[in-house]
Amino acid sequence: MTTSRRGRGHRSPLTAALGLARACHAGPTAAVTVLTAALATASGRDAAGCAAVAAAVLAGQLSIGWCNDAVDAGRDRAAGRADKPIVGGAVGGRTVWAAAIVALALCVPLSLASGPAAGAVHLAGVGAAWAYDLGLKATVLSWVPYAVGFGSLPAFVALGLPERPWPAWWAVLAAALLGCGAHLANVLPDISDDLATGVRGWPQRLGPARVRALIPLPLLAATGLLVLAPDGSPGAAGWAALAAACAFAAAGPLLGGRSPRAPFAAAIAVAAVDVLLLLAQGTGITAP
Repeated sequence: MTTSRRGRGHRSPLTAALGLARACHAGPTAAVTVLTAALATASGRDAAGCAAVAAAVLAGQLSIGWCNDAVDAGRDRAAGRADKPIVGGAVGGRTVWAAAIVALALCVPLSLASGPAAGAVHLAGVGAAWAYDLGLKATVLSWVPYAVGFGSLPAFVALGLPERPWPAWWAVLAAALLGCGAHLANVLPDISDDLATGVRGWPQRLGPARVRALIPLPLLAATGLLVLAPDGSPGAAGWAALAAACAFAAAGPLLGGRSPRAPFAAAIAVAAVDVLLLLAQGTGITAP
C-alpha cells in the first residue's frame, strides 16, 4: 500500500495521460469506431455525417472502456493484474471514472447530432454497454449488452440519413451476432481470473473449452446472413468473403493456445470482412 501511495504522489501528467489511453481499451475502441464510420460511408452519409457518427461512437466507446476499467479495478487488483493502468499506478481510479463520465456526457449531444431517433438508438446501445460494466457481465445475460450494442450501430447509421430509413433486418441481426462473438472472444483469456473474483457471466459458466469451440458460430452466422440474406445472387465476391470469414473464424480458436487474444483478433477480422461486404453490396438500408 505504501508503494502504491508513493507511486500516486509522483505520477506525472504524461504518465496519467498514457494510463488513461491504456485504460480505454484502445484496440476495440478504435476498431468499433472505424468500422462504424466505414458503415456510415457505405450508407451514403456525407463527410459531416460520417464525422458525426465517428465522434459519437468514439465518445461512447471511450466511456465504456474507462467505465469497465474503473469498475473492475478491485477485481483486477485481487487477481494481480499489474498490467492494468489503475492497478499498476499509472492513473488513479477517480481520474478514470471522471474521464468515463465526461465521455458519456459528450456522447449525448454527439449522438443526437444525427437526429433524435438515431441518437436514441445509439445511446441505448451505449447504455447497454454501461449496464454490462456495472454488473450485467456477472450474469447469464452478459451477452445481451453486446448484442444490443453492436445491433444498434446499423440503425444508428441508417436513422441518421435524411429519409430516416430503417436498416434491413439481416444487417441488425448480423451485427448483433458479431457482438455475441466478440463477447465470447474478449472474455476467453480472462475466464480463470473472472471465476476467481466471482464473475460468472455466460462465457464463464460455459468454460474455456466450450467458449473456444462456440466463438466461430455467431461470427459465421453473421457473415452468412450478410452474404445470403440480401436480394439477388451473392456473386463471386460474396462467396469469397464467406470463405475468408470461415478461415478467420477457424484461425482464432486454433491459434488461441499460442495467444489468448487470437480469438478476439479473429472476431475483429470477421467484422472487417462484413464491413467490406456492406461496402460492396450496400448497407441493406431500405426506404421507409
